[in-house]
Amino acid sequence: MQIGNFRLGMRTVKTGVAVFFCILLFGLLQRGNPMIACIAAVFSLRQDFTTSVSFGKSRIIGNTVGGACAVLYFLIAEHFQRHFLVQLFILPFFIVVCISFSNGIKNNAGIIASVATLLMISLNIPENETISYAFQRVLDTFIGTFIAILMNITMREKAEQEEISLEHDIERLQMEEEKLRKLRETFIEKNNK
Repeated sequence: MQIGNFRLGMRTVKTGVAVFFCILLFGLLQRGNPMIACIAAVFSLRQDFTTSVSFGKSRIIGNTVGGACAVLYFLIAEHFQRHFLVQLFILPFFIVVCISFSNGIKNNAGIIASVATLLMISLNIPENETISYAFQRVLDTFIGTFIAILMNITMREKAEQEEISLEHDIERLQMEEEKLRKLRETFIEKNNK
């Protein structure tokens, strides 16, 4: 649907539905703040299932790299009582590690996911949390990514059915057009005799 310059496409709808399901799931499970899962869903949802799976795979690898760096950062920060200098120097160091590692394993599509995961977890760790907090937030990114992929699986089927139905209608119209063409030719032949 398009109104002027503003377009509401299927990917936009699927993104909204994915965020809805992230919020619903976190509410039902009383899992806490769904922000990280919602952001992961938005990042991972692409125009079709194949692209979402490919991007989702890169995102999961990126989330794992970023999450591992966040856990290491958390351990170092805890060792130094979360001193400001640790955040100032060690966090940028781990960003460099995330980017370099992702490049090294040829996961360039997952670099942003890796760095975003590292930053979201590292900069949001509440004062009295343990290392399990970092692991839970990595799990949140996986949940959001899987919900995005599920949106493309479930909503893809309807679009494919509509496409198949449209193709069937086109074939039927072409057959009817062929019949009309033959009737026309027969009519012209009869009138020319």
